[in-house]
Amino acid sequence: MIFSFIVYVVLFLGGVLMMGLSFEVTGFEALTFCAGLLIFCLSLAWIMRQPGGATRRADNWDGGPGAN
Repeated sequence: MIFSFIVYVVLFLGGVLMMGLSFEVTGFEALTFCAGLLIFCLSLAWIMRQPGGATRRADNWDGGPGAN
């Protein structure tokens, strides 16, 4: 659980940092911004993937507490 949070924070802050740095980079502004946006989206996907997490949705991936 701590490992997932650390990976999420590193990806999240790294993506935001890359998007911010894209305004300072000359020649690769769009590529740097898109890479930062991709990393940012991957951070959100990483934290939401949690199979067996504390979610109570009916379509929980592992058939946990919310599954019928």
